[in-house]
Parts: sequence; C-alpha cells; structure tokens
Amino acid sequence: MMGSVAQLWRHPIKSHGREALEAVTLSVGQCMPLDRHWAVTHEASRFDGTGWVSCQNFMIGARTPGLAGLWARVDEEARRVTLTHRDLGELTFAPDDPAEAARFLDWIAPLCPENRARPSAVVSVQGRGMTDSDFPSISVMNLSSHRAVAQKLGRDIEPERWRGNIWLDGLGPWEEFEWIGKTIRIGSASLHVRKRITRCLHTAANPITGKRDTATLDALEVGWGHCDFGVYCEVIDGGDIRLGDKSEVL
Repeated sequence: MMGSVAQLWRHPIKSHGREALEAVTLSVGQCMPLDRHWAVTHEASRFDGTGWVSCQNFMIGARTPGLAGLWARVDEEARRVTLTHRDLGELTFAPDDPAEAARFLDWIAPLCPENRARPSAVVSVQGRGMTDSDFPSISVMNLSSHRAVAQKLGRDIEPERWRGNIWLDGLGPWEEFEWIGKTIRIGSASLHVRKRITRCLHTAANPITGKRDTATLDALEVGWGHCDFGVYCEVIDGGDIRLGDKSEVL
C-alpha cells in the first residue's frame, strides 16, 4: 500500500522539545539534520564526549515527564534554539556556548524532580545525533497505528507523544512492522527499515502539560501484546522529503 508524508518533526535537544518541518534533506547514514543533535547529561552520566551512549546517560522524558511540555525552534544559521513551555515561558540560547547552556540548565531546572539526578551539561557528538538507537536513525511512524491506539484508549491522543521524525498516512494499522528488513522510498530518499521501536513512559506524558495522563504502554500491551510503536530506519540513499510526498515499499 502506498502512503504519504503527513508530518515531519525533529527534536533538536534530546527529550527537550519538538519542531515541525515542511521539508527535510536526508543524507546517507545520518540522522535527520539537527535531530537529537544535542543532549543534556545529568550528574550520574557516564558520557565522555567520544561517541554515542545510551539514553540512560541523559535527561529523558521517561524519568522527567515535565520535559514533554517543551516545544522547539532552531535558527540553523545562528545555531540558536528557542524553547517554549507553558509554565516556563520562552528561552533562546546557543547550546554550544557554555555560558548560554548554563542559563538553559537554570531555566529547565524547575521541570526536574527532586529525587532524580540533576541536569549538568549540554553535549553533542561530531557526526551524529543522540538517537536511542546505537546507529544514526530516522524514526518512521504510521498515523493509522496511532489512531488504533487512540481507539483502544477510547479517546484522541497527540501524535507528538511518540516523538517520530516522519509520519505517514494512508497505510493499514501496524503495516510498518511488515517492513522490517525491507527498503522504503519516501520522497526521493530511500531508507532501510531495521527494527521496531520499543516505547517508554515518555509516551504517557501530555505534550502540552508535561503531565502523565495516558496509559499508552498498557494500551499497547493489552491491545497487541507488545510495547512497540514505529520503526527505526537507516538512510541508504539521500534525498529530499516534503509534506505530501509519497512513500512506497521497494
């Protein structure tokens, strides 16, 4: 079945806000540009700056649900990020500037539970984003699967909970799980579908309020016997993707 691109998102600072896009250019073996480019370490982090490490070394929504209420905009030329939150207001800063990063850490501190390790630094790794996968990935989501979860819950929920990069519509529910090991073309880019995405408690948090209000994991487990949603893909042919572009399995 052929689908089409309904939404495009990137998350400039891992777990700290999302930004809607109209178009993106993907490169072979790379994450979406500026997706999870930065991450926030905490006091117990073992990140040493030399390469990818697991998400447990960073401030994440599974442990700090208030982060789900953040939205982001990036000025790519100036390398500055603007974050907004309904309780904290708005902050614009340069994550690569230590002084401005410290200002951000002070600003975000009220969202962090007292019983958790505190945020300590804003970091990045040359050449890749800090995706949860140990390879530079693009996450592809299916709106039909999202609607199936909402139906199981008995109410609408926000797609932003799943933190996907590319959202496709016009497919059958859970059709994306049949693509594992296959190649899909979206716009002029080709992606190899590598694995399903196992979800965490971040999905339970409301992207407006930052409060946990929905048993998303329970709905997945009761409805389908797993806690997976979406697929991780690797870009094997670079190209442009725009809203409305077609997708197909090759």
